[in-house]
Amino acid sequence: MYEVIGSPTSRSFRVMWALEEMGLPYQVNKAAPRSAEVLALNPSGKIPVLKDGADVITDSTAILTYLADKHGALTFPAGSVDRAHQDGFTQCILDEVDAVLWTAARHSFSLPEDQRVPEVKASLKWEFEVNINRIADQIRGPYLMGETFTVPDIILAHCGSWAKAARFPSDNEKFGAYVKRCRGREAFQTLSGR
Repeated sequence: MYEVIGSPTSRSFRVMWALEEMGLPYQVNKAAPRSAEVLALNPSGKIPVLKDGADVITDSTAILTYLADKHGALTFPAGSVDRAHQDGFTQCILDEVDAVLWTAARHSFSLPEDQRVPEVKASLKWEFEVNINRIADQIRGPYLMGETFTVPDIILAHCGSWAKAARFPSDNEKFGAYVKRCRGREAFQTLSGR
């Protein structure tokens, strides 16, 4: 059984979602970032952390990729052109959506108060919308890669939920419909009902 260490209101949700999609058994240890338990496993203090027996894996995207490759789900085969496109989506979302939201979060609550620059949020909201419009134009079907739901779908849909909670509105109807489809998946609904 896998152990997910972290809060379900963080990027840990992505890992839990993937595990639900794959129907794999797991338990959640609701540890906070930078807690002693997390620091013992990840020197950065960041969550999520995944324990697979004695093995410890950090970073939500690394965990998602590990699980997808190990179980042959939520991914195209390594070395295929489809996998290269899938990885391109993953990197684009991390660089242009996740990073923008995380920068806003750091300037809201994570950085020491004397290092926060709240004025940066207006430009981050603009950048978020520009990037979402570009990504939405690349959606190939119901999901990013067409009919197949993959790792970058989990990341992007999670970012869509995060953006809404952070008041980063998007007027892009295609993106809104995409996030709604992803959140309508049975695995997501199971997690949301907990």
